[in-house]
Amino acid sequence: MIPRAEKRAIDERGEARYASVSSTGVLEFRGRKHVVRLVNVSPSGAMVIFPHTPNIGERLPLQILDRGVVSAQVRWVRDGRIGLSFAARAE
Repeated sequence: MIPRAEKRAIDERGEARYASVSSTGVLEFRGRKHVVRLVNVSPSGAMVIFPHTPNIGERLPLQILDRGVVSAQVRWVRDGRIGLSFAARAE
């Protein structure tokens, strides 16, 4: 986890997040598949609830019902949630 000294005062996201068609996805982590809850999804990434702690930068395939399998990279880990960026922008 990357520590943050202060809470964010503003939303610095470059694009909107939206709900996926399904509220769950399948994340492959170190050879095993896990059903995860999708918190939000954008064209370039997703936030999921995941009880394990992957390494920052680790690549994980994520299957989302309305998008299929996308290659994702871990950007942050915090409080049972992980932030993923997609290798290719999903539209």
